[in-house]
Order: sequence, then C-alpha cells, then structure tokens
Amino acid sequence: MLEVRDDNAATFEELMLRYQNRVITFLEHHTGNHELAKDLAQDVFMRVWRARKDYVPGAKFSTWLFTITSNVAKNAQRSRSRRHEVNLEGRDSGPLGVRPLEAMAQVSSGQIPARALDRAEVRDVVWMAVQSLNERQRAAVLLSKFEGMSYAEIAETMGMSVQAIKSLLSRARTNLREVLEPYFDFGSPPETSDDADSS
Repeated sequence: MLEVRDDNAATFEELMLRYQNRVITFLEHHTGNHELAKDLAQDVFMRVWRARKDYVPGAKFSTWLFTITSNVAKNAQRSRSRRHEVNLEGRDSGPLGVRPLEAMAQVSSGQIPARALDRAEVRDVVWMAVQSLNERQRAAVLLSKFEGMSYAEIAETMGMSVQAIKSLLSRARTNLREVLEPYFDFGSPPETSDDADSS
C-alpha cells in the first residue's frame, strides 16, 4: 500500500487482484446479491485509490480495507432500504459456500440432526439466519467468521470498542442460535424479517 500511496498503478492492480475476491465475498454476504457485490467492490477499490495519499501504515492493511468495505456495504444497505428493493434472484449454490457454512453451522446447538440435511438447503437456511441479524451484528459476524479478524481488528474496522464488539458478537450468536435451532431440531425454516432489531 505504501507503493500505491506513491502512485504505483501496477502495485495497485496487484493489490486489487489479491483482495478482490475477499471483498466481493464480504459484500455478497452483506447484500445477498453477487452482481451488486461486484459493483460495490469496484467502488471500494476506487475509494482505496482516491484515499491512497491519506493512508498511514498503522494497523494491518486488511483492517483499513475492510473498514472501507464495511462503510460501502452500510451505505448500499441504507440505499436499498430507502428504495425498498426486493432481491428476486434465485441462488443455486447460495452465497455462503462450504467454509462459511461449516463455520456458521457451529452456531446451532452443536448436535447433528437425525435427518440427513441437503447441503444447499442448510446453506440457504444459514444465509436466511445471517440476513435476519441487524446490520451491525451481520457485519461483525462476517468479519469474525469469514475474514478471521480478531476482536481488536473488528473494533477498529467498525469504529467500536473491543468490549462492544464482544457484546455484539455474543448477541449475534444468541440471535443466530434462536433462529437456527428450530430448523436443526425440527426442520422448521427460519422466519425472515426486514426490520431486524437495531441493537
């Protein structure tokens, strides 16, 4: 990033290639729309380029990058809420993929259900559960589980204290457990709500 700060376009392109999939994945988890995530990722990297002169090497670059990414995701979410958009796209494989599914499935009671679960079905149910979280909880879970960030890195990315992040993630885990347990125990799909609690 220091080379990018000195206007090295080739290094910026390398930086984009290195991080674009992670940024798109985060944005897709946040918005539920792959095409929108790709568009928003372009916005993220445009912002990185425009802010290159202000970059100060303090925390990890990825923390700085995901602070920008999180802000872009929040802005997109607010914009979509104002327009009351509904995503009608079908998802064959779901946006969570294999690794996130395995990580999020741990939120459930921890017991393997007696009935065999279809992988795509479980992925979609977990996706609905993540979408049921409010914006801050969803962002914290995505940064923790999918980006592997520490509490301190999430706190810096989201502009909150470490203690607030621990509390936020604890509430998110509780909320996910409440949504997912009926499904894993009884096969009842989670109810979705666009007006998730804002705590």
